[in-house]
Amino acid sequence: MKIYNGLNGFSKLKHAVVTSGTFDGVHYGHRKIIDRLCQIAKNDGGETVLITFWPHPRLVLYPNEPLHLLNTLEEREALLAENCIDHLIRIPFTKDFAQLSSTEFIQQILIDGIGTKKLVIGYDHRFGKNREGSFDHLTQNSHNYGFEIEEIPRQEVDDMGVSSTKIRNALSQGAIEQANHLLGYKYHLTGNVTKGDEIGRRIGFPTANIFVNSPIKLVPADGVYTVRVRFEESWYGGMLYIGKRPTLNGQNRSIEVNIFNFDQNIYDKDLTIEFICHIRGDMHFDNLDALQTQLSKDKLQSQSILLRYEK
Repeated sequence: MKIYNGLNGFSKLKHAVVTSGTFDGVHYGHRKIIDRLCQIAKNDGGETVLITFWPHPRLVLYPNEPLHLLNTLEEREALLAENCIDHLIRIPFTKDFAQLSSTEFIQQILIDGIGTKKLVIGYDHRFGKNREGSFDHLTQNSHNYGFEIEEIPRQEVDDMGVSSTKIRNALSQGAIEQANHLLGYKYHLTGNVTKGDEIGRRIGFPTANIFVNSPIKLVPADGVYTVRVRFEESWYGGMLYIGKRPTLNGQNRSIEVNIFNFDQNIYDKDLTIEFICHIRGDMHFDNLDALQTQLSKDKLQSQSILLRYEK
């Protein structure tokens, strides 16, 4: 997959099969669009082109409205690279770009810039200034554009429509298994291991404190999770805590992972956390002994979940 920053360095194609969108999460619904894109390109001897936007348009258009994303830019591109995308065009989304009308977007980007022969879009996809462009607009004017248009219907999993917003909401409520189901893979985050106060070590549950590298990456709801942890090229089981540590009168939200059967110095190293299951919410304990007792139960439960997961 070749990656372009805007149309710089991109040469107009003879037979471009194109889709566009933010693709936050690269979830089940997105992959249905990509699968169809690849099928058309294979049948017609074309090349696949995926147009995406960075930063996310909502971060530019509504900077005062908080938005956390399912993927960092690097994660999104890594997920897209697993598919049959020949060309990934990353359009820098600015306020000036947002002023392009749908007609200008079609002419400047799709026709003059890429050479689109077939455009595949998802259900209710909108584009151009004020999201004025639509599937109906495209089909009504396709004779002027010189390319075909196909819309992929809304994708459902167990009668539930798949969307990035729905997945974000599930994660924000701790519904990890639902989010993973809609994503089609395990939700994950990457962070750097920082120094903590080592209270976990004192009670037999040493933890690695994680600083998430991206401020816009969505961190799931507070609580305790069964997870898998990747360090370098190896995976380990573990349990992860997210919260303000009420037993210790904590003020700041922390992310701490206890890695099973692991004893290495990993300060200043990066870990990737893969979420398997939410096992309980955050809790206040009267003392460290009570916390230790609960952590022992959490570990046994997580080990049992991981045994089932690995079968």
